[in-house]
Amino acid sequence: MIERSLADWLAYLERLHPVSIDMGLERSREVARRLGLGRPAPWVVTVTGTNGKGSTCAFLAALMGAQGLRVGVYSSPHLLRYNERVRIDGSEVDDAALCQAFAVVEAARGGITLTYFEMGTLAAFWLFERAGLDAAVLEVGLGGRLDAVNLVDADVAVVTSIALDHAEWLGDTRDSVAFEKAGIFRAGRPVVCGDPDPPMPLLERAASLDAPLYRRGPDYELIPGEGAWSWRGCGATGERLELEGLPLLDLPVESAALALQVHALSGLPWEAGSIAQALGATRLGGRLERRRIRWQGRRLSFLLDVGHNPHAAAYLARRLAARPPAGRRLAVFGLLTDKDLSGVLEPLLPQVRHWAVAPLPTPRSLPAEGLAAALRERGASVAVCVDVAEALQAQCQRAVEGDEILVFGSFYCVAEALEWLSRQEEKGDGLAG
Repeated sequence: MIERSLADWLAYLERLHPVSIDMGLERSREVARRLGLGRPAPWVVTVTGTNGKGSTCAFLAALMGAQGLRVGVYSSPHLLRYNERVRIDGSEVDDAALCQAFAVVEAARGGITLTYFEMGTLAAFWLFERAGLDAAVLEVGLGGRLDAVNLVDADVAVVTSIALDHAEWLGDTRDSVAFEKAGIFRAGRPVVCGDPDPPMPLLERAASLDAPLYRRGPDYELIPGEGAWSWRGCGATGERLELEGLPLLDLPVESAALALQVHALSGLPWEAGSIAQALGATRLGGRLERRRIRWQGRRLSFLLDVGHNPHAAAYLARRLAARPPAGRRLAVFGLLTDKDLSGVLEPLLPQVRHWAVAPLPTPRSLPAEGLAAALRERGASVAVCVDVAEALQAQCQRAVEGDEILVFGSFYCVAEALEWLSRQEEKGDGLAG
């Protein structure tokens, strides 16, 4: 038998099921039964939400790791390598382990077809069970109720935010989105919600399950300060907890505050010093990620963010407004066809002086001409490029020191940019920073 490489496996998984998304748990549950899968770890946190899932998972893993726990994180999508989706103790699982897990799931599924995500989820659970974890942090891929991650009964369910996205699967109202996300709740087990105004279906679901609900505002809060921030929340027995003088973060402080409330319910030690250090050290590729390179004798600054829906764009715009560059802000932008183009553009128009738009390396990409037309209708200055690499080069040619090049709109866009930046460093023209 010829052994498949990881690239071979991923190509095979893309062809395995007739559609890329097929909501439902029946097929995955049956294969999990055949595999004899139980719980991926003694303590499990499942995270859903429209935005902020990745950063919340990263903060949760950092807080648990700081207490000496062995933590597994399953997340999606990835930026550069599939291995990013399955991490143990902060390190990506290697190709050989992933290939072994895929082979085990493949042998168990028999005639049951699984999607790319379902195969990956079951492979991650199989790896986690064998890793001797203390805790697992599981990021929902889409929605919650019918997502393969929901095979596991979480000890704590987390909802980061509720906004409109993936309307063809989750519905076109916040109520319908909330209903799907509340599907990860379990009877009597805590729910932590970072949305300051959760829709009624979420509240009703928690109440019907007698699941203790901890909400941003009534139960925990973050308090901005000058050069720092503070947190107030409560422990599992209702005791009030607080932290003062927390460091400013590159990742969303809302995600950090949400993770702190989960940590407060965990029973782990509450040590202000180690908590602050863990939060401050947390990084996540493509989320408000800053990079610098040397380009033709100039030192240029980049900000990369995978925000791709109106809620994420509005958050990004607020962060940009709070930290303007010394010069101009130039954008490199691409978007997928299933996204709300107007909703993404409107918040960011005041923050960008000039745009370079490009198609993304996927059939789901919006044409660059369509992006440019939408921007020109709004009075923006825009250039059309054949791909993200050309758009980056065009903005580098235009930029001077003090300008900032913003790359956003999709995981595909940011991934292409990160690969391009790496190539500049390898050629010797770029300088990492």
